Amino acid sequence: MPTIQEQDRVLARVEEATQEILELSRKLIRIPTVNPPGTAYTEATDLIGDALGKLGFEVERFAAEGRPEHTEEHPRINVVATRRGSRPRPCVHLNGHYDVVPAGEGWTHDPFGGEIENGRLYGRGAADMKAGLVAAIFAAEALHRAGLGTKGTIEISATADEESGGFSGVAWLAEKGRLTSSSIDHVIIPEPFGVDRICTGHRGVYWFEIESEGEIGHGSMPFLGVNAITNMTPLLEALQSRLVPALAQRRTSMPVVPEGARYATLNINSIEGGQAGMDPQTPCVADRCKVIFDRRFLVEEGFEATRREIVDILREVEAADPSRRYCLTDLMVVHPVQAPDDSPLIAALEAAIRRVVQTPPIRVASPGTYDQKHFVRIGGIDSCVAYGPGELELAHQPDESCSIADLIDSTKVMALALLSLLAPENA
Repeated sequence: MPTIQEQDRVLARVEEATQEILELSRKLIRIPTVNPPGTAYTEATDLIGDALGKLGFEVERFAAEGRPEHTEEHPRINVVATRRGSRPRPCVHLNGHYDVVPAGEGWTHDPFGGEIENGRLYGRGAADMKAGLVAAIFAAEALHRAGLGTKGTIEISATADEESGGFSGVAWLAEKGRLTSSSIDHVIIPEPFGVDRICTGHRGVYWFEIESEGEIGHGSMPFLGVNAITNMTPLLEALQSRLVPALAQRRTSMPVVPEGARYATLNINSIEGGQAGMDPQTPCVADRCKVIFDRRFLVEEGFEATRREIVDILREVEAADPSRRYCLTDLMVVHPVQAPDDSPLIAALEAAIRRVVQTPPIRVASPGTYDQKHFVRIGGIDSCVAYGPGELELAHQPDESCSIADLIDSTKVMALALLSLLAPENA
């Protein structure tokens, strides 16, 4: 176990690095790595890679060759940096995504300004999760500056496209064998769950599309066609009146936050039919209607039962009228994940939270998914959690921000957790 004196040395090095942490966070926020389409990725990865190189890490860059998102105009670049100890294992990997969602409207601060006001850092990515990525970098650096060599390896990755599923980032690297249990023991993802909360997992996701097939006809004689939009209506009504109330009764044992997200849910993402988006319109009966759904399912439900429930309702509505024809297409399936309760990673973070924040640590689960799914399902790394600065409720919002005090405290927590897991050479 690290001594109190060693812990104090690490905490002091984080405190001394406060301005460096803020400077790099602000520089990163000022790069508009907006996804979609994936702008300024090269500029961001150059900044991150150069910063890690100057700190003495071995830096690798990986282009997501073979992924459809990876193009000459919008290359998908991933950075992986390594600092080796006296032996390769254990290896603790800290991962953060550098892409952000579009800024949107309603800001009173420049979304890509990296402004500081009243002890908060503002900008798209301040919470989700550029500041968290920088916190991870300086958590690892604090051990080095404290003169505490490790018996294991520290890795840091900055990856692409988490906001659109992570398939060109963590998923691609795991599929290529770079982020797997063959070389990594524990993973910390500094998503914005707060300085006293450890996110141990997330619910499942089933995105699907249902298309209603109709028959085109003249709008003045709709009885000669079959309106696909009209035929979609009874299906939507059945899902709303039968499935949604049933989901509202299903509550998971996982500590999902906020409370409303502990229940299974169904959301309509989009509806498109007929001549939607065309200008001018022509007098036609809509021969097609597509609806995309977002079903969040619980670990207690499982995917097969979740999908079967949709199919059963679809077939019942279809059978009630011979003119109704529906096609179901699976778009994305993400199974629930949860780190083992007895993971030494969780224990190390909890002890560090008690030391730094001086409040009882709280275990939570995420309402949405993040790259833990790829580390677990593809990489086979079960000891993976999210811990980082920022408030989840501010992610993707106008005036997204992060408390500077929380940014520094979360850096300290991750640094102490690394110290505990990797142990100094003289321990």
